[in-house]
Parts: sequence; structure tokens; C-alpha cells
Amino acid sequence: MKKRTLLSTAFCLLLGSAFAASLPYNESADAKADVRAALAAAQSAKKPVLVIFGANWCEDCRALDASLKTTKNAELMASHFVVVKVDVGRFDRNLDISSVYGEPTKKGIPAAVVLSPSNEILYATRAGELSNARRMSDTGVYDFFQSAVATAAKVKP
Repeated sequence: MKKRTLLSTAFCLLLGSAFAASLPYNESADAKADVRAALAAAQSAKKPVLVIFGANWCEDCRALDASLKTTKNAELMASHFVVVKVDVGRFDRNLDISSVYGEPTKKGIPAAVVLSPSNEILYATRAGELSNARRMSDTGVYDFFQSAVATAAKVKP
């Protein structure tokens, strides 16, 4: 009986670790440092920064993350952005970062902001545009971010 309990516990820990590893938002990350690092990388790469605000409990956030990993979307992200994800927890984490960028999380998550390498807002979701990401097709996600690329290019300082 003791062996079965030990095996059960080990299995649960392994399963929990695998699940945690697949979660898109690092809940213990230093988000401010991550944004600073992304801005520095953006200056070198001469690309804008895409800040995606979300949380691991949010089904739409997980769906958006999965969609961004599909071939077409992953290529778009890699060619046009330096991407950084910011965990907002249960709207009790990193809201100061959201506030700096015009509170894109106010109407729901996931939310996104496109920043110039000099940290100027080029585009931001303001009306919860991504809050139904689980109902968006991969093509819909692609079209959304392709539009964000075009909008950011028009206002690029």
C-alpha cells in the first residue's frame, strides 16, 4: 500500500510539473526586467516589442499563446516583434506595467501593446479585442496581429 501511495504521489508531481511547464505566463518572473530586456533586444533587432498581458488561469490567454505557436503565427511573431509576456495574476500583479501603457487590461485579457524600441506606444488593445481569443481561428489571430503590425508601422516614431 505504501508503494502505491508513493507511486501515486510521484505521478501527480510529474503531471503537475508537466502542466506547469506548459503554462504560458511565468508567475515568478520580474516583468519589469523582462520588458526592459525586450526593449533592449528590440533596439538591436530594430523591431517593435509586443507585450502580451495575461494569466495562466485565463482560457483565452492560453488559447492565444497556443495560436501564436502555430507555424504562420510563430513566423509573424519572429519576423516582426520581440515578444514579452506579462502575468497579471488575478488582476493583482504587474498592473503598474499595464497602467504605464494605457491600461490595455482594463477590458479583459489577453491584452497587447506594441512598443517602439524607444518605449513609445505604437498600438494597444483598448476594448478587449483579444478577450475572446479561444473563439478566434489561427487565421483570425494572424490577421489581428498583421493589422497591429500595419498600424504600428504608420505611427512609428
